[in-house]
Amino acid sequence: MTARAADRSRYNRATAHLDAPVAVVDLEAFDANAADLVRRAGGKPVRVASKSVRCRALLERVLARPGFAGIMSFTLAESLWLARAGFDDVLLAYPSADRPSYAELAADPKLAAAVTVMVDDHAQLEFIDAARAGGTEEIRVCLELDTSLRMLGGRIRIGALRSPLRSPAALAELARSVERRPGFRLVGLMAYEGHVAGVGDSVAGRPFRSRAVRLMQAAARRELAVRRAEVVRAVRAVAPGLEFVNGGGTGSVQHTAAEAAVTEIAAGSGLFVPRLFDNYTSFTGRPAALFAQPVVRRPGVGVVTVLGGGYPASGAAGPDRLPVPYLPEGLRYDPQEGPGEVQTPLLGAPADDLLIGDKVWFRHAKAGELCERFDELRLIEGDRITATVPTYRGEGHAFL
Repeated sequence: MTARAADRSRYNRATAHLDAPVAVVDLEAFDANAADLVRRAGGKPVRVASKSVRCRALLERVLARPGFAGIMSFTLAESLWLARAGFDDVLLAYPSADRPSYAELAADPKLAAAVTVMVDDHAQLEFIDAARAGGTEEIRVCLELDTSLRMLGGRIRIGALRSPLRSPAALAELARSVERRPGFRLVGLMAYEGHVAGVGDSVAGRPFRSRAVRLMQAAARRELAVRRAEVVRAVRAVAPGLEFVNGGGTGSVQHTAAEAAVTEIAAGSGLFVPRLFDNYTSFTGRPAALFAQPVVRRPGVGVVTVLGGGYPASGAAGPDRLPVPYLPEGLRYDPQEGPGEVQTPLLGAPADDLLIGDKVWFRHAKAGELCERFDELRLIEGDRITATVPTYRGEGHAFL
C-alpha cells in the first residue's frame, strides 16, 4: 500500500460516520509542517499568515508552538476580531479603507496596543485620521517595501503590484511623515517577495520554465537582500525604535531568514500545503488540509460523478487554480467539464471501484480559501477525529 493509499484508508475510517462534503486537517501533517517552517526559519520567529489558515483553533495551536509569534492578518475587521479574542500581536498585511474599524481601533486601548496597520502612502495616514471619529489612541504603523525585480531599466517588472515604495529614500520619507504626525507610531517594516515565496520552481513536465524561474528567483533574492538592508538602515535612522522587519513566505523561509536585516518571517500556506506548494526545490511539505465530495453518479465505465467540488482559488485563472482529485490516486477531470459548481465528473480506472456515497478526497489549490466553503474542520489524528473546530465562516465571519 502506498503512503497516499494509507492516508486514504485513515481518512475514510475517521470519517466513516460522516456524509460528505467534509473538510479535514491531518494534525500529524500540520504539526510536521509547522516544525519544518521553524527549522527553515533558523531561529527567527515565524509570524502566521491568518489568510492561509482561517480557523482560530488552528491559529492557537500553531502559536502555542516554540518558534511562532504573532499573526499576519488580511483585513482590519479580522484584525480587531482576533485582538478581541486574545491574540495580542496582529499585523495587518494590507492597507485598509474600513472607516468604522479605524474608529474602533482609535477608541480602544487594548485594540490599539495589539494591532499594527499597513501603510505605503501619505494619503492612507490622512484617511485614518479622518476615520478616527474622535478616537485618540496611538495607531501602530508598518511600512511596506516593494520587492519586485526590475530589469532592463525598469521595462521588465517581476513581482506583485503592491507597495509604491521602492527606494530607501522613499521609505525614509514616509517614515518621517509617520514619526512627525501626532497619533501614529512607526513600529515595523514589511517586504513580501511573492515572486520568490509564492512561485514554484520545479513544475512537473516543464523543465525549461522551472529553470527560468530558479534563475529569476536567484537574481531577485540577491537584488532584494541588498536593497532591503539599505531600506532598513534608512528607516532605522528615522525610527530607531523599529520593533520588527518582516519578510518572506512559505517558499522562501530559509533564504529570507538568512538576511541579517530581517527579524521575523511570515508563513501560513506551509501549514496546510495546498497543491500550489508541491512545486518547490527548497522544501517538501505534507498535505494537511483536504476535502471530500460524495460519489452521486456512475455514468459509465471509468467515470464517476461527485457532488459539487468547483472551488477555484484566487489569482490569474488557469488549471493550477483548480482543486485536484487526490484520493484515490489516478482520477482526473473531464476536460470538457472540469470541476463544477453542482457536479464534477471524474475519469480514470479507480472510478470503477467507487460506489454511490463513497468519498473522493481533493486538495485545494491555495490554503485558507478552502475554509470559505466549510463551516467546520474535522481534526484527524491517526484514523480518528479528535476535534471539530469552526472556520471563520463557521463563526459567522466572511472578512472578504
